[in-house]
Amino acid sequence: MRVLLVNMPWSPIDLPSLALGILKRSVDEHVPGGSAEVLHANLEFTDWITRRMEFTAEDYEYYALASYFMGCGDWVFSSALYDDPAWRDDEFAAAMKGKLGASRMRMTRELHRLVPEFVSEIAQRIVDEAPDVVGFTSTFQQNTAALAAARQVKLLAPHIVTVIGGANCDGEQGATVHRNFPFVDYVIRGEGEAAFPRLLAALGEELPDLSTVTGLCHRGPDGVSTANAMATSPLPPATILPPDYSGYFERLGASVARNWVEPKLVVEGARGCWWGEKHHCTFCGLNGSFMQFRSKSPDTFYDEIMDLARRHRVLDMYVVDNILDMGYLSTVLPRIIESGYDLRLHIEIKANMRRAHLRTLSDAGLIYVQPGIESLNSRVLDLMDKGVSGCQNVRMLRDGAETGLSVSWNYLHGFPGESAEDYDPVIAQIPALEHLNPPVDLSARIAIERFSPYFNRPELGFFGLRPEAHYRFTYDLPEEELYGLAYVFEAPERGIGKPTVTALNAALAAWRKHHADARLTQADLGDRIVLVSKRRAFEWRAMELTDPYEIAAFRLLDQPHTPSALARKAAGRVPGGALPEEVQDLLDRWVALGLVFTDNGQYVHIAPSAVNEDLLRLDFMRHRHAPRVEAPVPDAETAPAPVPASASAEPHMTGV
Repeated sequence: MRVLLVNMPWSPIDLPSLALGILKRSVDEHVPGGSAEVLHANLEFTDWITRRMEFTAEDYEYYALASYFMGCGDWVFSSALYDDPAWRDDEFAAAMKGKLGASRMRMTRELHRLVPEFVSEIAQRIVDEAPDVVGFTSTFQQNTAALAAARQVKLLAPHIVTVIGGANCDGEQGATVHRNFPFVDYVIRGEGEAAFPRLLAALGEELPDLSTVTGLCHRGPDGVSTANAMATSPLPPATILPPDYSGYFERLGASVARNWVEPKLVVEGARGCWWGEKHHCTFCGLNGSFMQFRSKSPDTFYDEIMDLARRHRVLDMYVVDNILDMGYLSTVLPRIIESGYDLRLHIEIKANMRRAHLRTLSDAGLIYVQPGIESLNSRVLDLMDKGVSGCQNVRMLRDGAETGLSVSWNYLHGFPGESAEDYDPVIAQIPALEHLNPPVDLSARIAIERFSPYFNRPELGFFGLRPEAHYRFTYDLPEEELYGLAYVFEAPERGIGKPTVTALNAALAAWRKHHADARLTQADLGDRIVLVSKRRAFEWRAMELTDPYEIAAFRLLDQPHTPSALARKAAGRVPGGALPEEVQDLLDRWVALGLVFTDNGQYVHIAPSAVNEDLLRLDFMRHRHAPRVEAPVPDAETAPAPVPASASAEPHMTGV
């Protein structure tokens, strides 16, 4: 049995498809007489479209990721799905007026007009390969492109079996796809590496019994769609196969995209979320049907990483795990450090990891971490059920800077129960944080995602949900079917209003603008602590802490403390201690100087240790005569001018 696996736009072009890499191996190894190949139709499209219009890597990324919550990428291929180059063009233009700039609007509508020709060509290419089965993966904004190609394949060659799976086919979404698009023969729901080989094996039988394939959507003789029950438990980690990326790097090397991106390998150590099993973050719908955390054995994961690096001679790796298995810190990562391979890893972690853990990550080649920071206020974080405080998140930013890790994060708002009083103190302190990694974009109002507690539990504050507007001008389906198909839903706005959003985004925009030039470092030299600052809101450039009590207090503020806990612990280190009011006065002074961040009654210092203390000493000598002004944090009259709120932040998503 010949199987062709197709990766349609808008799958990222700098990454091979983990899902199809796993399915290729599962077919080759577990289907008797079966063989699978992958068609990298996303790269085919890149070459095709650049011959017809000016189109760049930034344009591709826009449709693949940045426009996700507006649905621009899916709408582009709706013209091919419905065989109409002008499909709901006027509706799209009206809905996106004010959201898209003129040039982006023109490009999106031109792509929409052109892509039916590409889909016809890629479908003919698929048919010419003469597969018995063609399988499409659908994640993020691949849905209409995958459906359009499946439709065209069925028109050209009705005997070819069409199958779709992926994140867009989980649960009710997959059943809805199968029910409404009859040119899709089968939909795989859930983890495909088990169900897909079973489907292929059944298709090879004279009288196939499809009822035994867990999660499968299929049709009986009457043409009525049937959805088998999904699995009640996830695959054990020992059965999760390593991917086979044969062909991707060769195809990328022949594509115009080779000049656009530095390719990365995609590796997977774990599925699910160990934090989400205990406390499901209220806005997160990432894990779909299975939240249960399970991870590969350290030996297996290490061997997979090394094998992929050697096989493809690529050291840049994207780890798709929703959260790091903490056990890997003492097993996999030390072995990577000892291997001598100069790996560059990207991974998601939890924000309350300690500095020693971050150093291990850095030493192992971690250059990019996504610690799930979405706010710097403890009360809002409690509303999210994040399990961290505002001071812990700021500590993560500080320690990431100190250990050389690039911290990627988003600022979210719009949570039921939040208020301006939760945001005002953070906004006032943002100028002190400009030396730390800013969020990747301005603050974004949360989207309501399928599988999230906000979707499943209306008592949390969101009810009367409707599919986001873009589904209505992308698909020709009634509202109840769109509800089953959609992943993102619109709901009445909750939480803070426009004035607070505007003030927050003004502060974040200034942070992003001035970050490259900002600096705050400290060197603990034993009998004194030397601090050097270069931040636009603070006049002082260098200072020393020489008082033993202040030195002790500053060292303790490496971790968040309340004033009372700080006073108690400092008194244990310095005889005599200080009165409670004196401790509070010291903390207030340090907040005003931009040395300390405070939230919910806790305080933490925000000065990363200097990487090179000799350079810091020279810097201190250069600035030692600079004025040491206890500068107040800018008030509303001196804060940067407001800027408009962003339409959306980069979606907080990973996966295959």
